[in-house]
Order: sequence, then structure tokens, then C-alpha cells
Amino acid sequence: MSDETVHASLRSDAPLVVIEAPGGCGKTHQGADYAREIAASRNGRLLILTHTHAACSVFAERTRGGGSRVEIRTIDSLIAHIATAYHGGLGLPADASTWARQNKEGYAHMALKVAGLLKRYPMIAASLARRYPVVICDEHQDCSGDQHAIGMSLLEQGARLRVFADPMQRIYKDKPLVGSNPACDWTALTQQAHAFEQLDTPHRWKSGCPELGKWTLRARDALKTGGKVDLRSGLPASVSVVFAENQARKNLEYQLSSADRRAIDTFEKAQSSLLVLTHYNETARSFRGFFNRRILLWEGHTRSALEALVDAARVGNGDVSALAAAVVVFMNEIGKGFSPSAFGDRFEKEVREGCSARSRGKPALIQELARYLLAEPDHRGVAKMLRRLSELKQSNSDFSDIEMDCHKEFWDAIRLGAFDTIDDGLMEITHRRTYARPKPPERAISTVHKAKGLECGSVIIMPCDAKTFPDKFEARCLLYVALSRAKDRLLLVVSRNAPSPLLAI
Repeated sequence: MSDETVHASLRSDAPLVVIEAPGGCGKTHQGADYAREIAASRNGRLLILTHTHAACSVFAERTRGGGSRVEIRTIDSLIAHIATAYHGGLGLPADASTWARQNKEGYAHMALKVAGLLKRYPMIAASLARRYPVVICDEHQDCSGDQHAIGMSLLEQGARLRVFADPMQRIYKDKPLVGSNPACDWTALTQQAHAFEQLDTPHRWKSGCPELGKWTLRARDALKTGGKVDLRSGLPASVSVVFAENQARKNLEYQLSSADRRAIDTFEKAQSSLLVLTHYNETARSFRGFFNRRILLWEGHTRSALEALVDAARVGNGDVSALAAAVVVFMNEIGKGFSPSAFGDRFEKEVREGCSARSRGKPALIQELARYLLAEPDHRGVAKMLRRLSELKQSNSDFSDIEMDCHKEFWDAIRLGAFDTIDDGLMEITHRRTYARPKPPERAISTVHKAKGLECGSVIIMPCDAKTFPDKFEARCLLYVALSRAKDRLLLVVSRNAPSPLLAI
């Protein structure tokens, strides 16, 4: 199969076209090129459904000029849009998105309800199909069963579906609810398709390192068929392997001896375009210190610590002790230095006791922070306290060791103070972030999940050990996604003592 056959199938009259699309093989180019053609045609209108805001950003850039004829959404936002319009019949509040965010597995429950709605009332799906006669489903392997059912409802009502998917990039776990639709069966979907094609040309690497692209596709084939990625021979010059053993005592943190890290530091400092990828959030946070904080953390679209702070502030509104505890937890989630021993315990004590004791120096400044909560025991007081904390970090040596690893999350918490209610603030800030479509820094640390859909000149994957990449299908997918982000250079940091069973060393 070739780019030409994929190009032709997309433009055919076939109702359902399925494209298997390995990373870097031109999926976004094919989809965006097709979208621009549809938008330019008479009465042409098209919906692109993605799973991540990073993918939305990429499609928005590639389809610039399409205007309102090209609509780009995450599948969750489409589901929320439908749920909001029919909230009464679904037993949901008017603000379905906020409800989904505030409830455990809220988005999954909302998808279940909407899938059932479209099945019971096909005229709703028909209305959507008339509005969006062509729908591109990006990264369809990440769909839950209910999300897949919603897409199929549009197909059944006349929309032409163009499905791009890669079963080797299924890294988001689906936790089915009772009564939910079964997960999409990839083999069954390809058999159901009126046309099935496969992309196999490594376009991402054409302007960088073509040999790296070919090697990445060979690695994908090995992982897909249950084999190992061979690091013993046949490596292109652009792939380097460093053997190093983690010395950290804390779970999921990372530390190396000076000798082991020397080659990593040399590689890192030479790269102007770099992603450092790992599996776990805790390890990514640890990398900030590992690289002496010279590489920023890519925070992606989600703000889990901010959402936890909002939930705690909503419940603890008016309860200064609860607010103080929530602030301490937040600060330790998004950075370091505001630990219980250094600041947190004293801060909570001052809030509880109403700053009654006379103090000087650092304790007096902690009292100053506590008074913001005492004066306004709500999200506004929290915001003012955090802003003052930022000022003290810049101006006072007692606060200089405080570090905000998640800068954007910290400042989003401060921005909440400008709104009358904390929920209005979170909704507006999330809305702005969605449509601003932020991009990672040129040099960034990220989890593999948050880097999905991104590409970069150089990539470091670390640690490549048995804990990070065990012999499970999900780990095979995770490793492949990580490998396929690099365009020019790739460095694998591999453990000999606890090697990943997915690597032949």
C-alpha cells in the first residue's frame, strides 16, 4: 500500500475508510490535506475528532485557512456538547463538562449516557451527520467502547467516516463501566471498513535522519509481533545507547553516579530541540532536579493538582485550616521546597492559631502568608497568598529554595482569584487553555502520555528498565510511542541490572 492509495481511498465515496497509521508516516498530512480539500468544496464542512489537545493543536496548524468549515474537537468535548444540549433527558446538570470533571470517571459516564441517547434517538445522530457530513477520527485506537459507538452512530446516519488509528499506540487504558459498549475490535473494524489502507512511508524522518525512520518502523514490527527491539547491532548512527543504573532510594525517582550520567549530560547539552521521555509523572518530576532544572516540564493540557486544589477549596470554603492544608498539598504537587518541615507545618499552625504569636524573620513572613487566608478564606485568599509567595521567592533568601516545576499550574491557581467563583474561574481558564493550544518548550521533560502526538529533533528515553517497560502489551505500545517521537537523534538509557524484557542488549 502507498500514500497514493491512501489518498484515493480518503476521497472515495466509501462510507467507512480505515487507515492504519504508524507514527511519523504522514497521517496528519493526509488527514489535514483531505480536510482542506473538503473545506474548499461547495457546502463542504468537516469535523476532526482527536483525543488530545496536543493533536488538536497540530491539526489546527495544518488546516489553517479552513475557517469555520473545519471544526477540530476532542471526542470528550463533542460528547460534552451533546450532553449539554440534552442534559435534562440525560439526568445531567446544564454544565455537563463541569459535572464530568468533578465526578470520578465523569467523562466515561457522560460518554455512556450520550452513546445510549444516540442509539435511542437516531434523529440526533442524523442531525449531527447533516452538520458534519465528513468526520475524521484521529487516533481511534484510544477510543473507549462508548466513544467508538458514538462515531459509528454518525456513520449509520450518513456521515462519511475516515478513521486513522495505530493499534501500537494504544496507551490510554479503557476502564469500562457497567453497561458500557464493548471496546472497539481492531480486526473487526478493518473488516467492516469499505476500504482499509496502511501508511508505511516514514515521512517524519525525511528531512532529518531517514535511517532512524526505517529503524523505528522495524522496532514497531518487533514490538507488535511479540519480539524485542534489538540494540546489539544494526543501529543507525543516530541511535545511541547508554548503560546506567538508577541509584535513587525513593520509588520512581531517578539518580545516577557521575560516571554513568556523563554521556547523558553531553548529549542533552548539545541538543536545541529535545524531549526527555519517561513513563511516570513522579519520574518526570525527578528529572527536573536531575538536569539541575535547566529543562522545563511539559505540563500538557491537564492540571490535576489545580483541580485537586479547586475541589479542596470548594469543600473547605470558609474553613481556613482546610484551605491551608490544601495549599501545602498543592505546592508539594507542583514543585519542591514548600515542604511540611520547611514551611508547611508552620504555615498551617499560624492559620490555626490566627497568627497570634509575635514573630520575626522567616516566621513573620510565613505569618504574612497565613493572613491572606485568614482575611479571605476562599479561592481569592489562596490566590493572593500564592502571588505573595512568588514575590518572596524572588526577593528573600529564606524562600529561594522553593521551586515551581509546574509553572503554568501555579499561575493558573493565582488567576483563579480574579473570578467571583472558583468553578467559573476553572472553567474559563480551561477554556482559554483549550483554544490557546499551548506547545511544549523547545527543550522539555514529559511523560510519554503527554508527548503523544508530538515530535522533536532529539529524544532521550529513560530509564529503559523492567519497571518502566515490562513485557506487557501496554508497555510495548508505550515504548513504541516514545521511540517514534525523535526525528534526528535518539538516546536510550538502559539498565543492565534490571533490563527491560522488550530490549535485546
